[in-house]
Amino acid sequence: MSEQVLPFYLVCDESYSMQGAPLDAINQELPLIYQEIASNPVVADRARLGIIGFSTTAEVLLPLADLNDVHSIHQLTPRGATNYGAAFSLLKQTIEQDIAALKQSGHTPYRPTVFFLTDGLPTDQWQAEHKNLVSRDFKAYPTILAFGFGDVDAATLQQIATFRAFIADGDMAPTQALREFARQLLNSVVQSAVASSSNPSGAAQLIIPDQVPGYTVLAPDPI
Repeated sequence: MSEQVLPFYLVCDESYSMQGAPLDAINQELPLIYQEIASNPVVADRARLGIIGFSTTAEVLLPLADLNDVHSIHQLTPRGATNYGAAFSLLKQTIEQDIAALKQSGHTPYRPTVFFLTDGLPTDQWQAEHKNLVSRDFKAYPTILAFGFGDVDAATLQQIATFRAFIADGDMAPTQALREFARQLLNSVVQSAVASSSNPSGAAQLIIPDQVPGYTVLAPDPI
């Protein structure tokens, strides 16, 4: 049996409300995340990380990749509205392609893990695209952790999440909230990869946060 590879996705809101400190903080943290992962051979071997940005439309900013092969990272740029549906539709399509590519390369992919980040209310009807993404009819349906801050709606975050939702406390500055989000993403990737590499069976082990400093934990509330 081949060792399992853990695919992680960052799906990040790039709407105009994210302009300034929020996107600046994420853009500062992303290179550090990739450097930290790529510098650890165990983590780079067992984990993959891709980035999708969304506003009015969605785009793959960094394809799911072996982090040793990543030499530059596309900057997140404020643009457009907050269309969750576009993000979920592209994420499903991307996961399908990535899982097929991993299998073709001889890897056994673990169920994908998604860190979803937003600061406001959706500007579209997104429920159908989300349902298709998390449906058990989709063999590679992901585990979703939804993070929100600013004007985000707690109930909407709970509908998006399939594992847990996290909403930043009101007195937490956006820059601090985003840095903590980035730290949780990095910790999950690193700890999951290290735990998986030490498993004699070769099976992957996913480690994701139960609590996040400065955030309130919310249970998922599927639509």
